Formats: sequence, structure tokens, C-alpha cells
Amino acid sequence: MSAECIFCKIVRGEIPSKKIYEDEDVFAFHDIRPVAPVHFLIVPKQHIPSMYEANMVHHQALGKMLALAGGLAQQEGADEGFRTIINTGRVGHQEVYHVHMHVLGGPEPLGPMIVRKQRGA
Repeated sequence: MSAECIFCKIVRGEIPSKKIYEDEDVFAFHDIRPVAPVHFLIVPKQHIPSMYEANMVHHQALGKMLALAGGLAQQEGADEGFRTIINTGRVGHQEVYHVHMHVLGGPEPLGPMIVRKQRGA
């Protein structure tokens, strides 16, 4: 874990969070600035700065994040669909450099993920 990483501090219990799941590999908690009725994060407990640094050594935690997403989304009320997002790097708008997966959903459709640009425009 990183001493200064905000998500590592949340995993260690140094910063309070509204936890929804924890095991030896991952930690899931509600986003403090939700953009959908259901919006939580799943993070590996091991500090991995971004998906650029992720490799097969991390497969158990990363696979578990994906495997847990559906059940946790349903548990939190997203029972008609949800979206997962892992932002990576500057262009991907990664704000916290600790791998994290956003899980978003709600009773209404979320809208388009990315606004498509017109070709030739």
C-alpha cells in the first residue's frame, strides 16, 4: 500500500467510507460524489497506480473486481443494468492513481457513455 494514496488510506480505515464489501483482495465503497443513483467503487487492496502497471500478478484482485460487480450492483439497487468504468491515465481522466472500477446504475438509463463526434467534423 502507498502511504499517501487516498484509496490506500480508505482501505486501511484511516479515512471513513461507506463500505459495501471487503475481502482479502478488494474493497468496495460508495463514491463520495455520485453521478448516478447507484455509484460505488471497487479497488484492489494492493496499490496498483493504473492499468498500465497492472499485470498477471494482479489477476486475482482484478478478476474479482469484475466478478463482484454484478452482484454488488444488484445489492445496491441497480437491478436493470449497470456500467463499469476504469479510467486510466491523463487522457482517460484518471483522478486517483490507484486502480479503481466505478460501478454506476439506477432505475433510469444512464445515457450515452461518450458523445460520438460526427465524421469529417
